[in-house]
Amino acid sequence: MNDYSKIFTDFLLRKEMKFTNSRKIILDTVFSLHDHFDIETLYETIKTKHNNVSRATIYRAIPLLIEAGLLKKSLRSLSKDKYEHIFGHPSHLHLICDKCGKIIEEVDKDVENLLNKIAIKYDFKIKEVNVSLRGFCSDCVKVGSSNV
Repeated sequence: MNDYSKIFTDFLLRKEMKFTNSRKIILDTVFSLHDHFDIETLYETIKTKHNNVSRATIYRAIPLLIEAGLLKKSLRSLSKDKYEHIFGHPSHLHLICDKCGKIIEEVDKDVENLLNKIAIKYDFKIKEVNVSLRGFCSDCVKVGSSNV
């Protein structure tokens, strides 16, 4: 059993819930994705191999994965909530193109250090960092500079 499965199994046991085959499929698929995803994309990915996992099951599993600390709703792009698995991933910034929906991730230790410095100044314990910058990617700027 891998680390994220153990974390999720332990979490479910504490909540007196079962680690069903559907939850295992959802968990493994989430961790096979290396980009941000919405629930519809997750459903379509799962459906290609497992047609017995419903959208409703996915919608019920996502909050459990978030509560277990394995997943987070990281941003909203093109009117869809986007998720990413966070287990074993460093904090990072999101640059989101408002025109095409492209998401660029950037790990920046200077920004992380600044946020920690601010937290120390106010004796604040950081639980989660979620920094998003919205604007236009270079491709969209080149294509439609008058519309951006």
